[in-house]
Amino acid sequence: QVQLVESGGGLVQAGGSLRLSCAASGNIFRIDRMGWYRQAPGKQRELVATISGDRRNYADSADSVKDRFTISTDNAKNTVYLQMNSLKPEDTAVYYCNARIVDGRWRTGDYWGQGTQVTVSS
Repeated sequence: QVQLVESGGGLVQAGGSLRLSCAASGNIFRIDRMGWYRQAPGKQRELVATISGDRRNYADSADSVKDRFTISTDNAKNTVYLQMNSLKPEDTAVYYCNARIVDGRWRTGDYWGQGTQVTVSS
């Protein structure tokens, strides 16, 4: 019954900004971790950022994700956000929401959204 739905992707020029949202719904008891991953064509899916409690983790890579992206949550809405600033063409990918969730039957599972396309043009 648990599902994740992403929104906020689109086409933007280099230097622009996008805000991704991911809302979890269904038979949720507790969300232990939420995060974002991305997958570019022909590439492996990679971590962008995660958040668990007060702990935030950003990918440490040459594209300086930590300097440009901010992950946050609205716990009352079971929603995670990814604010992306100073976007680069290298950020072009399908962005996937991920969550570690304990459901109403006390089962822990790893859930994925369908993905939202982010395209950054030069």
